Amino acid sequence: MSLINTAVAPFQATAYHQGKFVPVTEENFKGKWSVVVFYPADFTFVCPTELGDLADHYDEFKRLGVEVYGVSTDTHFTHKAWHDTSDTIRKVQYPLVGDPNHQLARFFQVLITEGEDAGLALRGTFVIDPEGRIRTIEVHDNGIGRDATETLRRVKAAQYIAAHPGEVCPAKWSEGAQTLSPSLDLVGKI
Repeated sequence: MSLINTAVAPFQATAYHQGKFVPVTEENFKGKWSVVVFYPADFTFVCPTELGDLADHYDEFKRLGVEVYGVSTDTHFTHKAWHDTSDTIRKVQYPLVGDPNHQLARFFQVLITEGEDAGLALRGTFVIDPEGRIRTIEVHDNGIGRDATETLRRVKAAQYIAAHPGEVCPAKWSEGAQTLSPSLDLVGKI
């Protein structure tokens, strides 16, 4: 069953955020847009490039009213240690959520359960609307890094269609570009 349009299940976790350990629950995803980015593990290779890319674009996410959450199956203590020792991760100003009991990775269906990577999360990106419902999902192999600008594009598209019922964003849509209004008259004309 797809998670699209489902509400985030209740959970309790702890994040390392701006020098403190802070609680995070499903309530954090309500009242604003959120992006939840799962990654396999701290102190690895592709993960810091992705988290650093998100950090470089964090001001634009904030301008859009979006909070970003990085999540791995590490503990919040490990997130702090990584933040304290990595120049790239030191740039991260958004919460890094610990999920050592795998409750989030299981709910979001990104937990690896077999093989040498069992217990880690796949690379998964979820855009969540202000009602706490999942609007976009991207999950792929852990060897493939993501691009924050594509995540921003998907956030803008999700925000646009939420604000403009009856319109849809075509392929390669970008902010300000023309959208479509599906109708009988449009069938076969694209």
